[in-house]
Amino acid sequence: MFGDAATGLINEARHSKALDTLISYNDEMVRNVVREIRTLDADMETAFKENTDDIPDSPPSANVMCEINVYHASAHRNKRCLLAYLSYRIDRLKDSYWASGGALPHVLNDQDLRQKMSPHEVDFLRQYNALIMDYRSDVLDVLDVAGGLLSPPKDLYVQVRVVRDCGTIHTELGTIDFQKGQRFMIRRSDVEHLIVQGYLEPV
Repeated sequence: MFGDAATGLINEARHSKALDTLISYNDEMVRNVVREIRTLDADMETAFKENTDDIPDSPPSANVMCEINVYHASAHRNKRCLLAYLSYRIDRLKDSYWASGGALPHVLNDQDLRQKMSPHEVDFLRQYNALIMDYRSDVLDVLDVAGGLLSPPKDLYVQVRVVRDCGTIHTELGTIDFQKGQRFMIRRSDVEHLIVQGYLEPV
């Protein structure tokens, strides 16, 4: 039946939402929906041509118009279901991106999540991250778009331990070379993004 595969994608999105997780990208079902849309378009064109070839410039009969409308409505419904499925997945991926503090490597290094993504979704996240980085570089002096992702701080300063080498960082107190194992008492706003990305951890 027309729309079965598209309905399956919507049911997967609903199931994913109910479990509050991301189910693996269903490449086979997506391909089936796209194939069905193309078939419906071809059937619609064939029905129209077969009815008008005998009598040029004549309008299609009522029966043919009903047939064409069925094909058109089915293709349109398939497209809407497919776009809803893809939109839901993109929203989940963006939520994961911001939950990591805008740290793309952290998202892509999550093997459980990475295995559930399609190659196109990985490309989307990379391009999305590039846009965010461009925007942050333009407004960083005014606003940190990734700020406030942690719980509201109780103190202005925080003691941190370096978990992974992250090189030289420019802070309000000057330049600091963060090397693994070192500890610092530092202004939280200067290193909050490093804490979120997993380079530093509060002590």
